[in-house]
Amino acid sequence: MLRNGATPAERRLWFGFLREQHPQWYRQRPLDRFIVDFYCPRLRLVVEVDGATHDGPDATIRDAERTRFLRARGLRVVRLTNGAVLHCFADACAWLADRMAEQQRQAP
Repeated sequence: MLRNGATPAERRLWFGFLREQHPQWYRQRPLDRFIVDFYCPRLRLVVEVDGATHDGPDATIRDAERTRFLRARGLRVVRLTNGAVLHCFADACAWLADRMAEQQRQAP
């Protein structure tokens, strides 16, 4: 259901960039009690695309808890805003590619 209800920014990032990347990426992937927007197990990298619903104080607390939980399991969490993906797509992809390269260098 979440894959079919992806935001425009999530769809753009998936179909315009992540779907073709290697190592393989997954979207709307369950990781324990959370469902992350995008996940690459080999890189141990999670990408969250945040819209306006992440702006409030309650959302900030939930996002921080989620990030702590995932980091405690050895995952790196990076965040992009909807605006960055939709309005600065090439820059957002370049930034994300840099994060992916960093993770690749650190992978065992």
